[in-house]
Order: sequence, then structure tokens, then C-alpha cells
Amino acid sequence: MKMKTRDRILHTSLELFNRFGEPNVTTLQIADELDISPGNLYYHFKSKSDIVHELFGWYESQINEFLDVPQVTISIEDQWLFLHLIFEAIARYRFVYQDLVNVLSRYQDLQPHFRRILERKRKASRTICGSLREQAILHATDEELGALCEQIVLTTTYWVSFEMLTHLENKDNIDLGRGVYQVMSLVAPYLIEEARTQLQSMMQDYL
Repeated sequence: MKMKTRDRILHTSLELFNRFGEPNVTTLQIADELDISPGNLYYHFKSKSDIVHELFGWYESQINEFLDVPQVTISIEDQWLFLHLIFEAIARYRFVYQDLVNVLSRYQDLQPHFRRILERKRKASRTICGSLREQAILHATDEELGALCEQIVLTTTYWVSFEMLTHLENKDNIDLGRGVYQVMSLVAPYLIEEARTQLQSMMQDYL
């Protein structure tokens, strides 16, 4: 089934934003990439801002679905799946993260949305780590648990920027799987031996 022009504009914009960075892409470049006239693009979107807002809405909807962690008994496999899905969503919409401060400064009405995402990341991390502690799989004081969850939020939020700085000469070499590995490395020292061995086995897939 042929994709509608409006959807093609959004998907192509996402690809270009991720490849070159949102500030470096113009509506003329998007139209040229699609081989359509600028007028055709403006018929669907009045400005690049409209495109950015719609793509951010896609991202927000997807990430919130993953961050909606139920209050149930959570396993090490659940924690791994949570991290994997979070980094998958970030990779799909990495243009938001690779120049985060700049993007949120230029689109200020997105700031409260992103703050809510951060808070949901924090809450989800606390729910998961708290469940592991209640099962005596993870041992940490309240202070340690709070610091660990904050580190998880920090790493998931800024890993894209770190990866880009590490691979300035070859941005195609960015691998967000290393971010998953890093977060798992933060959690591992707090786990009992059996769970730590299980987690470390999963971590090998990201090396």
C-alpha cells in the first residue's frame, strides 16, 4: 500500500533529523529528498516546527507506553527488557537527544513534555529497582537506591550525546546497545550473586 504524502514527509524528516541533526535540516531539504515541491510540503505542514512537534508526539506516545511499569513482581529479565525498549525508542527518535538542550531551547513548549518523560523515567526506575529490593534480589539503602535510579535516568537521557562525542569521525558507528550495557553495569553491583551472574550473561550480548 502506497504511503500518503503526509506520512512520507514525517518518515523522511525523522530520517534526516536523525542523520544530520534537526537544526541542520531545512524544509527545502526535506522536500528535495522526497522529490516534491516545497508548496506540496507546506500544504501538509506550515513549518518545520509542525513536523518536529508531530514527531515528538510519536516519540512521547511510544516512550510513555514503555515507561508505564505496572506495580507487579519484576524479574531481572523484565529489567533488561525495560532498558532495551527504552534505548530502542531513543534510537528511533535520537534527533531529540543528540542535541537535547538546543532542541528544547528552540521548541520551548516541548520542555514540560520532556520534564514529564524524565519524571516517568525516574518513577519507572524506582518501581523496577524497588521491586527487586523487595524480593531481596537487590540490596541497597534508600539513599543508594535513589542515587542508582538517578544514574539510570541520567545515562538513558545523555547516552546519545556521549556516543556522538565518542564517534565524531564516524557517527554511523553509534551503538545504543552500549547504553544498555552501561545501565546494567550500574545495577549489577547491587544484586545478589545469582542475579548478578544472570545479568552479566545478558550484558555480553551488548559487547
